[in-house]
Amino acid sequence: MRSLPWKTFRFVLMLLGGGTFLAILLFLAGNLWVLSTTRGRIEPDPALCQARQVAIVFGTSHWTRSGMRNPHFEGRMQAAASLIEDRKIEHLLLSGDNSTRYYNEPITMWKDLLDRGVPESAMTLDYAGFSTFDTLTRARDVFAVNRALLVTQDWHLPRALFIADKLGVEARGCVAPTRPSDGTLRLRAREWVARLATLGDLYVWGREPHFLGPREPLQIAPDSAAVSDADPASEADTARESERGSSASTPR
Repeated sequence: MRSLPWKTFRFVLMLLGGGTFLAILLFLAGNLWVLSTTRGRIEPDPALCQARQVAIVFGTSHWTRSGMRNPHFEGRMQAAASLIEDRKIEHLLLSGDNSTRYYNEPITMWKDLLDRGVPESAMTLDYAGFSTFDTLTRARDVFAVNRALLVTQDWHLPRALFIADKLGVEARGCVAPTRPSDGTLRLRAREWVARLATLGDLYVWGREPHFLGPREPLQIAPDSAAVSDADPASEADTARESERGSSASTPR
């Protein structure tokens, strides 16, 4: 009878060990699935990226927590401007978080690209790109984008392309150059977790975007004529007001 507690303890340890092993196996298998199905469509050099009519540029903060300019933001803006300058892309869909009046990724990207010589008529702003999933779902369902070049860092592109595949958006990845920084390793590690969470979003709990809104297909003329003459700041206010009236409540 004295050995019963020890046997029970060993049994519990075996269960925990088996569960941990299975969790690690699923974690690695999920990531390898995402990476293996997308790696053939990622071009590491923006100069060699395939020409497409539309490029989707994913938003990120302009500054790091330490107050320095975010190298990931800088890389995405550099790649987007180069694609327009080299005439590989006619139009940029700038998608990011605009959850408050004081944090507006699309407007920040728009201003930066204007300073780089990108014409206003070559840009459309998406103010409800609260996540990679939201950005790509809205690109398809709101802006009627079914074929695009995705512009972001190499560690982010596999997940973005995988989501695009699931949504039926024909996409290729264009790597935005980024110099090494202190936070890059942390972001890469977090991306491994995000890939697994994405599989849950797509195949388990059926995630829905935070906010869609009315359909507004991009009106792109052959010469990249203006999509809209509206003031981006005014559109941002409208998007926030529409979001407040939405019943959607899916977290990022």
